[in-house]
Amino acid sequence: MVLWMHESPPLLINQQEMETSRCKRLNSVNFHTWISIPFCFLYATALSGNSLILFVIITQPSLHEPMYYFLSMLSTTDLGLSISTLATMLGIFWFNAREISFNACLSQMFFIQLFTVMESSVLLAMAFDRYVAISNPLRYASVLTDVKIVVIGVAIITRGTLIQTPLAVLLKRLSFCSSHVLHHSYCFHPDIMKLSCTDTRINSAVGLTVLISTAGVDSVFIILSYVLIIRTVLSIASPEERKKAFSTCISHIGAVAVFYIPLISLSFVHRFGKRAPPYVHTLIANAYLLIPPVMNPIIYSVKTKQIRKAVLKVLHSSMTKS
Repeated sequence: MVLWMHESPPLLINQQEMETSRCKRLNSVNFHTWISIPFCFLYATALSGNSLILFVIITQPSLHEPMYYFLSMLSTTDLGLSISTLATMLGIFWFNAREISFNACLSQMFFIQLFTVMESSVLLAMAFDRYVAISNPLRYASVLTDVKIVVIGVAIITRGTLIQTPLAVLLKRLSFCSSHVLHHSYCFHPDIMKLSCTDTRINSAVGLTVLISTAGVDSVFIILSYVLIIRTVLSIASPEERKKAFSTCISHIGAVAVFYIPLISLSFVHRFGKRAPPYVHTLIANAYLLIPPVMNPIIYSVKTKQIRKAVLKVLHSSMTKS
């Protein structure tokens, strides 16, 4: 599954090459038709699951609390991440459409990176939410007011936009070689850099700085939040209350795991796995984009009692009306 950034396919020299190319395209189309089935299922799960989470949070007054507002932000970023790659991914699978203009590629890369940074920021905000809820439950409503949650949401969007803009600007200044083949089914910053004929050390340094200052810093603060949460929980005398306190964090821990594990794996493969087989890059790259949007609604629907009840209520209501 690859994309390339040129305007027309290479010219074929003779009839034999044309016939060979035609056979290859037919085989590719047949292969992509079959492999598109699980990918379409994953996209359908991600889009429907996150849309359902957003719908129940908006329509159910009992879920109008800080924890669920942050969950709605998480579902929004997951929807954005899925939609950002939907066109190119399904275009390759269904129509064997592998060409993309540089500007369109740059735009897709920007939004993928933007929603990735936003998701990392939302997970950090959710860790802070859990810390406040467990360490100081009496002040929870006064600390996380609706106004403060709106401010946090605006700050998350602003942070992502300001951090990602330099990456796109620096890519615009590069010159690209004759080979414009990308190794993923979407535009990814390190992948685009490898196509350049000019010096990309500045781009690489800025990209690494962005990664460290976003996911790196956020992960450190998430770990710190859980250190403080564990210390608070262990000070609780009742084992039953400890279990209850820990249970409120299970969903968030699962969301953190399904986001950071593929992200770290993809970063390591791109920087240190140059000798790894191409399918390893493709597998991890698709996991990085699809696993969080697919798994987050499932995790919160299974592990969060209030969300599970609200989802079942909405589904039962829709089935009854139909």
